[in-house]
Amino acid sequence: MKKILSVFGTRPEAIKMAPLVKVLDLTPGIESLVCVTGQHRQMLDQVMQLFQIRADFDLAVMQPNQSLNGLFTRAMSGVDEVIANVRPDVVLVHGDTSTACACALAAFHRRTPVGHVEAGLRTGNLSMPFPEEMNRRTVDGVSEWMFAPTLTSKANLLRENLQGRIHVTGNTVIDALASTCDTLQKDAVLGARMRADYPWIDPERKLILVTGHRRESFGDGFRSICAALAELSVRRDVQIVYPVHLNPAVRNVVMSSLGQCDRIHLIEPLDYLDFVWMMQRAHIILTDSGGVQEEAPYLGKPVLVMRDVTERPEAVAAGTVTIVGTRTERIHAAVTRLLDDAHYHASFARRINPYGDGKASQRIVAALLGRSFREFGAGVDESPSIPSAHAVPMQSGG
Repeated sequence: MKKILSVFGTRPEAIKMAPLVKVLDLTPGIESLVCVTGQHRQMLDQVMQLFQIRADFDLAVMQPNQSLNGLFTRAMSGVDEVIANVRPDVVLVHGDTSTACACALAAFHRRTPVGHVEAGLRTGNLSMPFPEEMNRRTVDGVSEWMFAPTLTSKANLLRENLQGRIHVTGNTVIDALASTCDTLQKDAVLGARMRADYPWIDPERKLILVTGHRRESFGDGFRSICAALAELSVRRDVQIVYPVHLNPAVRNVVMSSLGQCDRIHLIEPLDYLDFVWMMQRAHIILTDSGGVQEEAPYLGKPVLVMRDVTERPEAVAAGTVTIVGTRTERIHAAVTRLLDDAHYHASFARRINPYGDGKASQRIVAALLGRSFREFGAGVDESPSIPSAHAVPMQSGG
């Protein structure tokens, strides 16, 4: 029996780890344990409920006005104690958060093998995104298993000549998204509830969905983004929906800049189910989120990335994502072209998804068990004999 401990703390981590945890739970020969560090408590709990996941350990590390170093220290210390007591065969972490980095180092110091889900993403610039680029490089450096979502990510890892084993699996976020879309499509009651919850959405206007939270944009960056949104809101053919991040450095600027603008709906952060429903209805998505850059191409939605660099270049190359930075005039020009040029929008919105086929979790579990499988992007898939997370339905209550 292989004992596997999955550790995560934020909502994006939970979304991407949820389908993997479900597959681990269903696989004979694996004892699956879950440890959450507990950032974004309300949003994290919602994802756990949606995917029917129970935490075996909850560290509750979140504190008011915490520093990155304080968070890192508490996460590392808390996970170290769990690892010492549980003695797992593998610790799985996800992505580029401080949680992932702290927990990977805790496992490394305990000589416990680390598996890195979503390995190999790079911008080449330690300050963009900050501190995520450094976190991801550190986790890859101590990982025995590196689960790269794409061939580009694998190439990044090969150039760095790291010691771990690399497997190209696709991204687990596509597993989660496919399952969520399936739930939304099949549950008529849920669809009616969604429409009732957002009666102010006008089907006659083009919906621009906005998300933003990156630290490198704090201050002038967010003020420039808000100025662009204010200019766009003058148009009578659009409506802008902006679920505002809880971080005061984001929230204070957004609320003071856009609170009085017509046709801009500043709302609380959405549950994952609601956010997917909103993405499905968007005409354009403006974001600085890594996950949205992966999800939107699956849905055939044009994405404008409000950052100067991205560690996810595949969709840029495919023509479904464009980097626009945070300058007001550049954002305004890019959105305006998509709104006014139907042919351009149609070419932009091609449903090209370079990030996965919904089987990433199965490939990861197969790799952990030493079973052979065809890697994502290598041609016709030969799926391993691992159950799918889709075998267990999600809760659809939100």
